[in-house]
Amino acid sequence: MTDLKNYTLVTGAYWGFTLTDGALRMLVLLHFHELGYTAVQIALLFLLYEFFGVVTNLVGGWIGSHLGLKVTLFAGLALQVIALGALGLLDPNWTPLFSVCYVMGLQALSGIAKDLTKMSSKSAIKVLVPADGDSTLFKWVAILTGSKNALKGAGFFLGGLLLTTVGFRGALWLMAAGLLLVLLATLLSLPREIGMAKKKTRFSAIFAKSRDINLLSAARLFLFGSRDIWFVVGLPVFLSASLNWSHTEVGGYLALWVIGYGGVQALAPKLLKRSLRGGTPRGGTASVGAFTLAGLTALIAIGVALELSPWLTVVVGLALFGLVFAVNSSVHSYLILAYTEADQAALNVGFYYMANAAGRLVGTLLSGIVFQMAGLVGCLWVSALFVLLAGGISLLLPRGHIITA
Repeated sequence: MTDLKNYTLVTGAYWGFTLTDGALRMLVLLHFHELGYTAVQIALLFLLYEFFGVVTNLVGGWIGSHLGLKVTLFAGLALQVIALGALGLLDPNWTPLFSVCYVMGLQALSGIAKDLTKMSSKSAIKVLVPADGDSTLFKWVAILTGSKNALKGAGFFLGGLLLTTVGFRGALWLMAAGLLLVLLATLLSLPREIGMAKKKTRFSAIFAKSRDINLLSAARLFLFGSRDIWFVVGLPVFLSASLNWSHTEVGGYLALWVIGYGGVQALAPKLLKRSLRGGTPRGGTASVGAFTLAGLTALIAIGVALELSPWLTVVVGLALFGLVFAVNSSVHSYLILAYTEADQAALNVGFYYMANAAGRLVGTLLSGIVFQMAGLVGCLWVSALFVLLAGGISLLLPRGHIITA
């Protein structure tokens, strides 16, 4: 009963953070696009967000194993409150260069906050689930990951709505106040010792991973890079500039996409139940999903290049991309926990999500550059290449039964 309570607390904190994280992404993107910034300039605003995600995941897992996951979870929530509040102080009278540097710095802080919170939440599940509970682990991971993404989608819509109704500054301060309440509830209720390693590890251990974890992390890098190449800058700017969608419409579509994506992630255990021997995914599950996704992305790119209906190719096509991507992402999220021991969960999950953040970093940068050079079609072709590489790496993962320690 205590484990279920702690799982609920961790999940609730992650939900609160994710809602503000999604809204912040949409607020910054639409606000600076409205001010006339180019696709590359907008991508640069998010560059430090992703870069510090790489650093945070690498170091955060080691910190969590020493000090406990409550410390890293609290630190993530607190840093996001500070970032939101400080971003609300942005002055339109500042020079463009200073404004960009100011936003990039606070986005870096938000990136640290996001990955501390994510690493803490997902590592806590491994600690709370019994050692022999493979099916329970897959189910709980799917629920946490799926619900998180559904709320991130709601955050996209919230960001577009708040920008239209209360403006950039008002939206940021409202979110900071709401997340502060979540932070206080977590601080008072969650036990301090959760996630602490019984045996302290050296800092050098953050790089000492098994072959399976290294392969899965590499596949994750290309998988998430493939999504962000078109999703971060290319798609929102395309919908706004080429299809003349309003802020609310762009935020609404991206919200529905991520909500649907999250819903599919939560249902992944049921969707895959008939095709999985033993009821849990293997390495082959990840490779099949990636190759399917590569073929679908190539078809969408061809459709956009042939100037078929934007609704058929972009809106519906990328909705299907989200469905397949969601299942594959959920499989990855299970496999990383299945490949690690509970005592090393924070270290290994931190390393794995370091690769995830590196993929997002590369995808974010390429999203602006490729879109400016070759449009949405170019973004989709590079995305197809990335997910093909993810599938190739996944072929090297174990095919047999995973023993969860």
